[in-house]
Amino acid sequence: MKQSSSATRGFIPEPLAQFPWKVILLLIAIGVFDALVLYSAANGHVQPWALKQGVLFSVFLAAAMVMSRVGEDFWGMISLPSYALLCVALIGVELLGKVAGGSQRWLDLGFIRLQPSELMKPFIVLALARFYDLLPASETRKFVAIWPALVLIGLPAALVMLQPDLGTAMMITLGGIVVVFLAGIPLRLFLGGGLAAAIAAPLAFNFVLHDYQRNRILIFLNPESDPLGTGYHITQSKIAIGSGGIWGKGFLNGSQSHLDYLPEGQTDFALATMMEEWGLVGGVLLIMAWFAIIWWAMGVALRAQGRFARLAAAGLATTLFFYVSINMAMVMGLAPVVGVPLPLISYGGSSQMTVMLCIGILMSIDRSSRKQSRW
Repeated sequence: MKQSSSATRGFIPEPLAQFPWKVILLLIAIGVFDALVLYSAANGHVQPWALKQGVLFSVFLAAAMVMSRVGEDFWGMISLPSYALLCVALIGVELLGKVAGGSQRWLDLGFIRLQPSELMKPFIVLALARFYDLLPASETRKFVAIWPALVLIGLPAALVMLQPDLGTAMMITLGGIVVVFLAGIPLRLFLGGGLAAAIAAPLAFNFVLHDYQRNRILIFLNPESDPLGTGYHITQSKIAIGSGGIWGKGFLNGSQSHLDYLPEGQTDFALATMMEEWGLVGGVLLIMAWFAIIWWAMGVALRAQGRFARLAAAGLATTLFFYVSINMAMVMGLAPVVGVPLPLISYGGSSQMTVMLCIGILMSIDRSSRKQSRW
């Protein structure tokens, strides 16, 4: 936004003028929409999801705005220590973690159930951005630039796979690979890594993945083979989305979620709950809102001055993109069901905290790179 007159700048305090208000208003719109979706998913009640989600959204948005006042150097300073602390927390999950839904992913701290794997999504990006920021430019095209990065990515991904959580492990890996690619690693190393992954994929499918994870991949290829068993989630999700049509059935009129045909309609399949009532129009508006936020995030990366800031902003932007795209593809049957929530729509404090952490760091980098007021 162009700089206005000095009178206007004097009217609006400079700290307020530095916030990206268009992005904040988009986030608030998504948060309000989320409350409506969760209110409907609970058959017209604010409990047990809508009220709590709304309170957490307000707290995390305020925290993100406070985080934006921190200089970008702070995130570089804490990136590697935070990464190490989260690796210790992931080991703690394996030893002492709380089991829920057949998975061991949470640390019960009394006042909050913390999911360290969610926090690893942004901090793997920050850690790798810091690593390449410290690495001399002359070393970027050498082997020393790739093997430490693979260790940084592989360690938390392996620990998360033990929980087991294929979706989060995949997002940690993808976020890390994006940073490695943007750091300028030679393409031949990526081609070699892709070939190695293709060779290892059958072995991983047979010996690493759990039975239910293999079944999810197989059912993705042929959902109709077991519509009442493994394919039940995706079958009901498609029915809910398809029955919504262009304009949807109307607020509080979704039959699939209200009659409990759609499982996890408030978490992983919240998009299906929403599109049944709000239709294709609601889904497209939500996609456009997230596209605008991710577009802004990529602009932050382009404007950033230092190597750490550029890599961190680009990595966080793609992390948000993976959040949105993987969940939407999963819910619509275009990808296997891997348990990735839809940002700020799916119920859950850990994923909401992670997304707002990404937004807060991006706003911090944006503020540091802008020399003039937005007003």
